[in-house]
Amino acid sequence: MARRKKKILHNVVIKGIADKGKAVGRDAEGQVVFVDNVVPGDIVDVLVLRKKKGVMQGTPLEFIEYSKDRIEPFCSHFEVCGGCKWQHLAYEVQLQHKETVVRDAIQRIAKVEVEDFQPILGSDATQYYRNKLEFSFSNKRWLTAEELNTDISNRQDVLGFHRAGAFDKILDIDHCYLQGEPSNKLRNKARELAHAQGLSFYDAREHTGFMRNMIIRKTELGQLMVIVVFGENDMDKVKAFLDPMLEIFPEITSLHYCINTKVNDFILDLDIPNYFGPAYVEEKLGEVVFRIGPKSFFQTNTNQAVRLFDVVADFVGLSGNENVYDLYSGIGSIALYLAAKCKQVVGIEEVPAAIEDAKINQELNGISNAVFYAGDVRHVLSDEFAEKHGKPDVIITDPPRAGMHANVVEFLLKLEAPKIVYVSCNPGTQARDLFLLKQKYKVSKMRPVDMFPHTHHIENVALLELI
Repeated sequence: MARRKKKILHNVVIKGIADKGKAVGRDAEGQVVFVDNVVPGDIVDVLVLRKKKGVMQGTPLEFIEYSKDRIEPFCSHFEVCGGCKWQHLAYEVQLQHKETVVRDAIQRIAKVEVEDFQPILGSDATQYYRNKLEFSFSNKRWLTAEELNTDISNRQDVLGFHRAGAFDKILDIDHCYLQGEPSNKLRNKARELAHAQGLSFYDAREHTGFMRNMIIRKTELGQLMVIVVFGENDMDKVKAFLDPMLEIFPEITSLHYCINTKVNDFILDLDIPNYFGPAYVEEKLGEVVFRIGPKSFFQTNTNQAVRLFDVVADFVGLSGNENVYDLYSGIGSIALYLAAKCKQVVGIEEVPAAIEDAKINQELNGISNAVFYAGDVRHVLSDEFAEKHGKPDVIITDPPRAGMHANVVEFLLKLEAPKIVYVSCNPGTQARDLFLLKQKYKVSKMRPVDMFPHTHHIENVALLELI
């Protein structure tokens, strides 16, 4: 059987950014294609790799013209790592295209007019902005395309990030620009110490090896949590590794370890013993202090989270007398941030551990006008719930990427709160929900917020008011 001839699209003009770090372009005939490793403004010939549901995916074959908005990436691991995919695009231009993604979703999917669409709120810090990173040990290194045709072996003990599409190979990271020091020093010293002690690195195919993962969490209050995950239960080796780390890095305020012998890397269902210091670190958002444990979810860009919450507070416009529902509340970060400005705030979150964190932080801050419930929002939010806690003046909803369940949307329409502030990490599913809500609500304000520079991720805040 003859092989199908590869399709090439000529003179494709790259117009914008799309999901997962791809860019979108059109050729002279108007054919749309999603392309890797290009930026808006590039003109390229594209080799079409696949076509699924009428959508073409391709890779650049030849650059006809480079975009004027291209810049030199600052990280030596750029393109190979696959993390910060827009480093080669000027940050101001990234923001423009992210705002366009939101505007297009609202216009195309929600089909609503936004009375006051405010400009995207960029991040002051575009490097070292994350407070948490997770690294993996592996006995196999990811090889670049150039290395594949050489005698270089991938059988190397490395510590770094998973490369997309290669679960069993790790890109060895020398310097990462996502998290400030001592993150890089910690990671590199952990690799060096494991080598010196002759400890085996994890093999994701064979599920063997002692050194498995490491998590570093750094707060703006100067506290540092490190979690080391081991693939074998050998406490002599655990102690022999952790003790020197504490000696070398007195900055560590909270040290934990975990024994994970499962096939997957998920550790939130495992015991994570505290080895040194308090079992938590603390972070401050506004006037609220949060205790963050080894299993806690917390916004990974602390400074930009404050700005996001300030946008929410501005849209809500609390006077002190409001009854507020906070749906998908997580550890109660938004609820506790706003508690001092309202009469009562009631949070609902599906993950029980997050609710326990919310209650701890509520008590830590002496907040008495907040109540939290663990359970699926679509089951907890009911007529009985509203009768018990009173009709809300404001509903804040911050659902996962999938958006709100249709039953939740239906109940919000029935509840008819005067205001809904919808925080979303996925403009597409947010737009879908706004389309359903527009039968009773107008979109008064909207503002995108960039929490993760150099990535395709976008947060968007929308104020809906009852018609």
